[in-house]
Amino acid sequence: MTMAAEAQDTRINGLDLDALAEVVRQVQADPARGLVRFRVASAWKGQTRSEATVDSYTLGGQVIPRRFTIAADEPAELLGTNTAPNPQELLMAAVNACVMVGYVAGAAMHGITLSKLEIETQGELDLRGFLGLDPAVKPGYDALGYTVRIKGNGTPEQFREIHETVKKTSPNYFNLASPVRIDATLVVER
Repeated sequence: MTMAAEAQDTRINGLDLDALAEVVRQVQADPARGLVRFRVASAWKGQTRSEATVDSYTLGGQVIPRRFTIAADEPAELLGTNTAPNPQELLMAAVNACVMVGYVAGAAMHGITLSKLEIETQGELDLRGFLGLDPAVKPGYDALGYTVRIKGNGTPEQFREIHETVKKTSPNYFNLASPVRIDATLVVER
């Protein structure tokens, strides 16, 4: 077997299992290496448009530069210009992306090669809460639901096990399913 073939054997679903094992080993040996801090700064761009900027994150105390922008807007019917997904769609996209990583990694760790993975999330909220029309109406969701469509060389039992593990370990699943304290600070500039 060639070196290239050996290197390929450690990748399943595009994930390098040796690199994953090394991350696990490092965090087990020094839990501080597993502390991750993310930060996003958003600026108003007129009407209902905003742009979020990601410029770095911190992993184990080390700042790692990166540069992304994420646009948000509202549909025209909700007074926007329909130039980007709205915050609710971005919230659902963030949940989908987070749990998708869990399914991909879980399948890879079980030696399962995926041929399909799709996640669809939906929820319904009542604008009377957001608009402050009825104090009895919540401004957010009562529930979100998601459906995972997964296909690969795993058994139904393996996929159920991965599904349960994702629900237990996904940060965004946790963040939406559990109360997370949000500390808000207002700075009024003159």
